[in-house]
Amino acid sequence: MNAMTATATRPAPAITARWLGLSVVLAATIMNLLDSTVVNVAAPSIYAELGGSLASLQWIAAGYTLALAVGLLTGGRLGDMYGRKRMLMIGVAGFTVTSLACALAWSPSVLVGARVLQGLFAAVMIPQCFGLIRDLFPPQDIGKAFAAFGPVIGLSTVIGPIVAGFLIAGTGWRMIFLINLPLGVWALVTGRRILPGNAPTHRHSQLDVPGMALAGAAMFLLVFPLVQGRELGWPSWIFAMLGASLAMFAGFVVYQMRLKGRTPLVELSVFAKRSFSSGVIFVIVFFGAIVGFSLAVGLFLQLGLGYSVIRASLTMSAWALGAFLGSGFAAAMMAKLGRRILHIGLIGMTVGMVGVYLVLQGSGIDLTSWELALPLGAFGFGMGMIFVPLFDIIMGEIADHEVGSASSSLEALQQLGASLGVAVLGTIFFGITGPAISATTAVRAASVVTLIAVGLTIAAFGIGFLLPRKARANA
Repeated sequence: MNAMTATATRPAPAITARWLGLSVVLAATIMNLLDSTVVNVAAPSIYAELGGSLASLQWIAAGYTLALAVGLLTGGRLGDMYGRKRMLMIGVAGFTVTSLACALAWSPSVLVGARVLQGLFAAVMIPQCFGLIRDLFPPQDIGKAFAAFGPVIGLSTVIGPIVAGFLIAGTGWRMIFLINLPLGVWALVTGRRILPGNAPTHRHSQLDVPGMALAGAAMFLLVFPLVQGRELGWPSWIFAMLGASLAMFAGFVVYQMRLKGRTPLVELSVFAKRSFSSGVIFVIVFFGAIVGFSLAVGLFLQLGLGYSVIRASLTMSAWALGAFLGSGFAAAMMAKLGRRILHIGLIGMTVGMVGVYLVLQGSGIDLTSWELALPLGAFGFGMGMIFVPLFDIIMGEIADHEVGSASSSLEALQQLGASLGVAVLGTIFFGITGPAISATTAVRAASVVTLIAVGLTIAAFGIGFLLPRKARANA
């Protein structure tokens, strides 16, 4: 009996068990979502307490996303080889322990190291979630599960930064990591009892360790110089590392092409399709723009204007609320609009960022939260419109046997784009402000980063015309 038949004939858990199992998947997803975003709110508080360099602030965010990017290439494969429930439990346990390590960190380097480990465990944890939802719910009820899943994740996106602001103001930045402990314990205790165990579908597959090492080295050699170059004065060896990253990427491609009798880490055939290779560029540019812009806005508000962490969180909540509303609009309209919804969303983002730039130029250091609310809301609405349909549109022309490799590659490259956004736009921001950040230099730095993000968004608009017109039919 093949894996698909086994999944179809496995009796579904009882109704109560299904929803308890979904709560486990939600807990795992929310932990990753929060730890990917709330650090932008906490970064100034961490810097004030632990000290360190400005580059260390970038690494606290980029270290997590870079590790997640590397690990995602094999995270889904581990679930196929050893079972989704087992790998989710390992991922949640590791994520919970490393969250505690983050909360106990006594120096920036220790925190960065814990964040890297946290990202690796997230890469084991997250790819199992959707498969487990399919295991929990019979086909006729999967729609109900996702109908509950989407709004909870959306509300977490809206409420997360606000809650983080109040936690940091009340008890310090360490609480944003400690909040993962009850979520993790709940997921472990409940998941062990409730989640269905599934037989591995590729028990005899071999893990492509050399491929993962080559991909990881290539990504590190690309991101490290961009984060550290400014602080080190751009020595020649920094540029040599950038060149070496290209060589490593080329070596990875050659190695994947020469694998015989083994499943490659990435099906390179997907990159031969113009729609997918264009989608890869779109993902890197899009996520680099939004993550870099987000970091710059958070730093500008707290380090530049001296906003309290609560005031900064509330100011940026307009962005999160806009994203929530935009996601709902996209979910309702994506079937009708197809690829056009991406272009509409990018126009909304551009309008929002131009609004932010005009407010920065008009009010300068005297701007108020209310002045930023409308443009940040517009930016968030456009961004939310893109989140829902993006991957399904990029996957529109991918063959069935390529779906697994293509989706894991896209997820990994999304995180790489986020790391590059933090590295490049964060470096530009700190390069303009210098180590002694003032309100005036912060306004100038935020203005420049905003214009660069506008340029990247316009580039994404052009790339979008190369994507499939419709989403993948069975996505």
